[in-house]
Amino acid sequence: MAQAWFATGPDGLDDWELREVDVPAPAAGEVTIRVHAIGMNPADYKYPTRPDASFPFPLGYEVSGEITALGPDAEIGSGHANIGDEVLAFRLRGGYATEVTIPAEKAFAKPATVTQPEAANLFLAGATAAELLELSGAGRGDTVLFHAASGAVGVSFLQQAAVRGVRVVGTASERNADVVRRYGGIPIAYGPGLIDRAKDAAGGAAFVASLDGVGTDEAIDVSLALIEDRKRIITIVRRDLESEGIVAIGGMLPASAAFRDAVRGELVDLARRGLLEVPVARTYPFADAVEAARFLKEGHPGGKLALLT
Repeated sequence: MAQAWFATGPDGLDDWELREVDVPAPAAGEVTIRVHAIGMNPADYKYPTRPDASFPFPLGYEVSGEITALGPDAEIGSGHANIGDEVLAFRLRGGYATEVTIPAEKAFAKPATVTQPEAANLFLAGATAAELLELSGAGRGDTVLFHAASGAVGVSFLQQAAVRGVRVVGTASERNADVVRRYGGIPIAYGPGLIDRAKDAAGGAAFVASLDGVGTDEAIDVSLALIEDRKRIITIVRRDLESEGIVAIGGMLPASAAFRDAVRGELVDLARRGLLEVPVARTYPFADAVEAARFLKEGHPGGKLALLT
């Protein structure tokens, strides 16, 4: 028997429950993973509260661990694998578990230089950032604006943009300005006067895109003031703005899902080469998932969180 966390109702963390579950043996094209670390994301507590959620709702979307069983003809996303190999996996349902059986193509070989908590947090934020960068259309020498650049998606975006030679002006609180600098961005504080600060930071260069990771009216208003082509204003928060021509992306949307699946191998390679790191702020025991999720929801983690089994 394994253990797994479920949301049993739509009322948030009070409805989370730890249960014992049977883990099926892997069928053809499947793999069983003994989970060592679980990546934590806002989607973990947001999706069970959606109107279309059904219960019990299995929690968690990305993990790292080691292969304990392979089904017939199973080949992971990065190629051949053996029992005992360390892997990370993404876009699964029910990752808050001590063991999972999943489609083998969702798993990728874990680089030896990446820790289990880092690996468990690589894909969701990294794939979101990669999609933002792709849709921005920015290339070498271009300048973009990123709202909430010190967050998990922002930090991944900064690193991926640096690989492409894209310059990023990023909003952040004063206490997080050094995070933006550390990963190659130009930090500016949000608040009154943001448009002028953004222009000054760009040094006369035009912004080719604005990426929104926070969803505030200020972020949207500034983006509209600086970017003429609304298809170059892309948000991961405000689906309500699509009618105004602003592009909204999210893992539940088919186009986003397809892109994020396709980019997984590239993200692993960047991590293997030391070009993409995942700052982990805290780890929690698996049994403390509710406490960890509450901190993620209400606090300022300053990096990713992981559950350890």
